[in-house]
Amino acid sequence: MISFSFAGDAEERLASFMNQYQNDYKKMYCDISYTWWDAMITGSEEAFEKSSEATLAMSNYHADKAKYEELKKLRAAAINATPTEKRAAYVAERSFEQSQISPELNKKIVDLGSQIEQIFQTQRAVYEGTEYTNNELLAMLEKETDSQKRYAIWDALKQVGEIVAPKMIELAKLRNQAAQELGYKNYWEMTVSFQEFQPDELLNIFQDLDRLTTPLFNKMKTKLDGELKDKFGVDTIMPWHYDNPFFQQAPPSSALNVNEFYQGIEKEDIVDISVKYYKKLGFDVNPIVNNSDLFEKEGKSQHGFCNDMNLEGDVRILCNIKPDAEWMDTQLHELGHAIYDYNLDRTLPCNIRSAAHIFTTEGIAMTFGAKARDPQWLVENRGVDPKRAQEVNSALQEQRLREQLIFCRWTLVMTFFEKALYENPEQDLNKLWGEMTSRYQGLDPLDGRNKADWASKPHFVIAPIYYHNYMLGELYGAQVRKSLEKQANGNPEKFGKLLKEKVFMPGNSLPWEEFVKESTGSPLSVEAFVEELNVADSQIQ
Repeated sequence: MISFSFAGDAEERLASFMNQYQNDYKKMYCDISYTWWDAMITGSEEAFEKSSEATLAMSNYHADKAKYEELKKLRAAAINATPTEKRAAYVAERSFEQSQISPELNKKIVDLGSQIEQIFQTQRAVYEGTEYTNNELLAMLEKETDSQKRYAIWDALKQVGEIVAPKMIELAKLRNQAAQELGYKNYWEMTVSFQEFQPDELLNIFQDLDRLTTPLFNKMKTKLDGELKDKFGVDTIMPWHYDNPFFQQAPPSSALNVNEFYQGIEKEDIVDISVKYYKKLGFDVNPIVNNSDLFEKEGKSQHGFCNDMNLEGDVRILCNIKPDAEWMDTQLHELGHAIYDYNLDRTLPCNIRSAAHIFTTEGIAMTFGAKARDPQWLVENRGVDPKRAQEVNSALQEQRLREQLIFCRWTLVMTFFEKALYENPEQDLNKLWGEMTSRYQGLDPLDGRNKADWASKPHFVIAPIYYHNYMLGELYGAQVRKSLEKQANGNPEKFGKLLKEKVFMPGNSLPWEEFVKESTGSPLSVEAFVEELNVADSQIQ
């Protein structure tokens, strides 16, 4: 455990407070991590109850007003603390601050959020008189060619929105009330503040992103829509003609099925490929893989994620691997998170022994995940014939461009809609959603439709005001590729070493603005990302 020591009285008292805090924090962190992991791999009710109890214990600890006030005074007085010690105290203070809402209001927010989550978990859409899960409907949408039936399936996927919308508006008002208790205008402003963003700074980035990607997006969408018009035999492409009900992912490429490069292998081979690839970068991921849970089993979470269990090297990933491109992507992605966590400087105080920011670890993970569809990577790590890789290069580049542009525009919808939602929860949100999907995604307005399509997106409840971090991760990843990959000059081991030294080791010891500039040489901006898009566009035949 890190030990704080200062010369002055204020510094000594802060040291005493923070030493105890770090001990308490690590214990609570481990309790949450191990109970949550157990819940995710077993699905048992008992495991979920223990996980909830551990999470509540951390929340209650930080709700202690006396501790919060003491830390504020000590941090202000301890002017001679080192930068790392000041950073740890600052992060701790922010953890206390965001837990200072009244217990009664907090309970209302938690209870209502749980009610809505349960509706999303249990609600089944009705299509042609029969109940279906979302996955079943998505599979049907992917195969259906009749436009009227596609609309009916798409509409069924939105049914839950009408059920939860009033509750979500009520939840937004309660969240705003909590934010105002802490001195913020609304929940959006409070949340981005706790994520260490200046609201105007964040909005400027997304306004630049909108301005600089609009021409490329319009060009791409015109071609995509032309393909879909031919496929479905229609004159106008509507939202239900895209396989994803929110148009947040690109439809599969009509020119290439990337799974051709993963035929004839077993699910275990996906693991072996990933281990060998990371070894080329200088990272031994066997300790991570050996502690992980990688294949499907009853009761287990169906998603993929990474977790640093104890801040001391027990880093694990959870996957449900199948031998295809999607799970190759996911395996590389989650191991990208894992090598970040595994290579943090373990002498850092526990509460800053984490990624510099949510978006920095997302940027690294997305960079590695994309390798699963990269022509050169496929040649070097899957043994694909270089001639075949050259033949499909343009198709792979085009699909990658479509994925990035479509997701980029979707994040603009989520970012600006959530801001407006919390600024005025009582406005006509159905109309606002239609205006924003038209503005940022180029979707035709649905004349006469007045339904809460926006509310069918569960992220408004389970991960509020988070989507912008995925996009910022894309921006950071592009800057890493432009700076560190360029410095490595094609040497994978050198690239891995640069990642460890410049990105992983610093942890959360710096505010993200300083970290991004130090690790990539430039402040966070859209420049490198848009440059990549333009290069990809120029290479498409």
